[in-house]
Amino acid sequence: MSVRVLLVDDQPLVRAGLRVLIADAPDIDVVGEAGTGAEAVRLAREVVPDVVLMDLRMPGMDGIQATRAITAHGGVTRVLVLTTFDDDAHVHAALRAGASGFLVKDMALDDILGAVRVVAAGDALIAPGVTRRLIAEFARRPAPAAPTRALDGVTEREREVLTLVGRGLSNGEIAAELVISAATAKAHVARLFSKLGARDRVHLVIVAYEAGLVSPAG
Repeated sequence: MSVRVLLVDDQPLVRAGLRVLIADAPDIDVVGEAGTGAEAVRLAREVVPDVVLMDLRMPGMDGIQATRAITAHGGVTRVLVLTTFDDDAHVHAALRAGASGFLVKDMALDDILGAVRVVAAGDALIAPGVTRRLIAEFARRPAPAAPTRALDGVTEREREVLTLVGRGLSNGEIAAELVISAATAKAHVARLFSKLGARDRVHLVIVAYEAGLVSPAG
């Protein structure tokens, strides 16, 4: 089945360019376009796309506010931010608002299309340079004196896995660190998604920090 995408950008030429480029991808269909955040929220509820390609700076309701509104009630629609602004403040705000990915517009088309597929499949994807900065930022911050996120129902092993996810390790790296199989590591991560109500791996990084599991040394 095709991935259904909603394009959101206040510049018509940008939307038109993306539509033309996506037209060559046989497994991705554009099901709507929006030029404002408010219009994006309305269309997301009407057409229920798999992925919203979301710009950040728009008049009125911006991309951060629109992302928060679209993801607030769960559902299948995921938001993939596509913007020219990749500073840390925008990255953190977008992820906390519920975005499952963060890309910059100068990325290659194939990488953008690949990210759409990854996010539609339920995973998260962030531009590599942005990912490194994000993990580094969480690692630099002192752990909260009083954790702001409870980990009720999480086992000790799952806490270990969550800590390693918070440090940016992949399932394979977690398996090597804990001397378990990759399949077991993947199962632990899946249970963390369920127990913590996390949208994706990026959300788990945020949860790990808020729970005080990520130390200043990473």
